[in-house]
Amino acid sequence: MIIQSLLDTDLYKFSMMQVALHQFPSAQVEYQFKCRSQGVNLRPFMDEIREEIHHLCQLRFQEDELSYLRNLRFIKDDFTEFLGLFHLPEKCIEVSEGELDGEISISVKGSWLHTILFEIPVLAIVNEVYCRNTHPNLDLSEGRKRLADKIELVKSASDLSSFKFADYGTRRRFSRTWHDEVVETLVDKLPNNFVGTSNVLLAKQYRTTPLGTMGHEYLQACQALGPRLRDSQVYAFEMWAKEYRGDLGIALSDVYGLNAFLRDFDMFFCKLFDGARHDSGDPFEWGERLIAHYHANRVDPRAKTLVFSDGLDIPLAMEIARRFDGRCKVSFGIGTNLTNDLGVKALQIVMKMVRCNGQPVAKVSDEPGKTMSVDPAYLAYLRHVFDLPAP
Repeated sequence: MIIQSLLDTDLYKFSMMQVALHQFPSAQVEYQFKCRSQGVNLRPFMDEIREEIHHLCQLRFQEDELSYLRNLRFIKDDFTEFLGLFHLPEKCIEVSEGELDGEISISVKGSWLHTILFEIPVLAIVNEVYCRNTHPNLDLSEGRKRLADKIELVKSASDLSSFKFADYGTRRRFSRTWHDEVVETLVDKLPNNFVGTSNVLLAKQYRTTPLGTMGHEYLQACQALGPRLRDSQVYAFEMWAKEYRGDLGIALSDVYGLNAFLRDFDMFFCKLFDGARHDSGDPFEWGERLIAHYHANRVDPRAKTLVFSDGLDIPLAMEIARRFDGRCKVSFGIGTNLTNDLGVKALQIVMKMVRCNGQPVAKVSDEPGKTMSVDPAYLAYLRHVFDLPAP
């Protein structure tokens, strides 16, 4: 089966799950799957996907896995005790035909605390089921050649001795075994440049650093959980600080767009958080504006980290690194280009929170194609409240 451990997911799912346990244990949510790739027919694979999800829901955390999580500095004992009793509830997930030809619908409804771990493994399942059916027995030599070329490119960049990047590719990987090979190779070949992976299982297996803080769903949930909508971004950052007391201090900047983020990310947050993560829009403009924002708030940007994670490949990451060299710390999370670059077209799939406590929630991205909402009226209201431009 594709997923063989509940650790085979991204670290930020655990960091957000711990916040849900301590701050929002009664929150109820809904997630919806979406395939952004045009002309893809996933319906022939529905039974296979259901079988994989059924297996996923039988998994439990093993004692060595709980011990690994317990030794992460920011994980608290009561959380690992909870995980010792945890399993994904199969009754909360449904796979069915979508409205359009070839579409499938995957919906998750239930307690945020008990359903938050569905997203990453479900996306990995859909990707791998699709890939192994449409490209059976694919020769991995092309993928290995491309990976070797990336490694040589990094090694040859003598002007970027401090270039650091991580694997963020769990959800869109070609397969579990290929993901494993990629991380093992990078750990071996680039020990000074490859700083870790978002995948907790592979971080454990290859003794590298698990990386991640917050995802879009956390700030989206706070639209329904906070005191009022306009204050939801500030509320999200404050509740994160209440839980982690300065640890895990990379703030996500693109749930309401950069303008709204900078309005809310005041001097207090500039000083408290270690940096911010870019996930949509022009990365160069984003970096320039964030550095200017730090200067305006009397904070030295050289002490802060800018994390870039939007559709990166190695050449683009290196170009960004050169632009901001010496002006701030930079790091890069590279996903699909590491784990699904084998000469075949990768799926563009997401699974986003669309409701919390019965209320619509939405992400309004700096990149229009990434905006996601099931309620146009709510999306229009959100744009109005945060003074966001019309699409």
